[in-house]
Amino acid sequence: MTLHTTPDGELDDDLDDDLAVRRPAAAGESSRASRQWWDRNADEYQDEHGAFLGDDRFTWCPEGLDEADAQLLGPTAALRGLAVLEIGAGAAQCSRWLAGRGARPVALDISHRQLQHSRRIDEQRGTARIPVVQADAAVLPFADASFDLACSAYGAVPFSADTAKLMREVHRVLRPGGRWVFSVTHPIRWAFSDEPGIEGLTASASYFDRTPYVEQDVTGRASYVEHHRTLGDRVRELAGAGFTLLDLVEPEWPAQLTSTWGGWSPLRGRHIPGTAIFVTQRG
Repeated sequence: MTLHTTPDGELDDDLDDDLAVRRPAAAGESSRASRQWWDRNADEYQDEHGAFLGDDRFTWCPEGLDEADAQLLGPTAALRGLAVLEIGAGAAQCSRWLAGRGARPVALDISHRQLQHSRRIDEQRGTARIPVVQADAAVLPFADASFDLACSAYGAVPFSADTAKLMREVHRVLRPGGRWVFSVTHPIRWAFSDEPGIEGLTASASYFDRTPYVEQDVTGRASYVEHHRTLGDRVRELAGAGFTLLDLVEPEWPAQLTSTWGGWSPLRGRHIPGTAIFVTQRG
């Protein structure tokens, strides 16, 4: 899971000279910024969140909903032997969990450094390497109908400028009947500042403003880009690509979870959803 905090104007320490703005950002600029941001921040990200993510845990979101319990990809026992594409895999923690259930995962990420962390974990564990591929999710380097399932836990989708194209690409590489399940920041969160405290409970922007969130240097060069789609936008993208929406999961914040992750917190989790998980099936 490669999860950055949602748009709020709060910058990471290593980007404190950058300016947070809302402006258009095309596909090429978004892709370049994502690759460079995650390459630059992968080490810190894995250090900070590695304990929560585990080495071989499949968790969908900061609320801690695990695939082992939710079975959004289908019954766990049925995963054995299936070819699964994990998109925006980070250090391939979800793929490692899938491999442990007998699936045949391939972990794809735009960041070379994130995939190096996958290699590190495999070497430290002394287990077989998870197959990894560095690529942009909107241009998947696989043949048609190569996979039985596709999944993404906060990876790739929020950072892609053309998610309609991304959905078509996933549809292309899936076999008929295959599921495509992905989690993203809940779209309603874009109307609120990304703060874990009470200030994060006041709407400060329009839910319908789809202008990308961009962190850029003094020359205007983007260092980070995130794109917003409403729930309706997502449904239309999926339907247009040939997917059927089976479920839309909005995990509630569990009472026993007291930690925060950026703007995700017990306080906010009691009032507004933080995550949306789309469970779909290829026609």
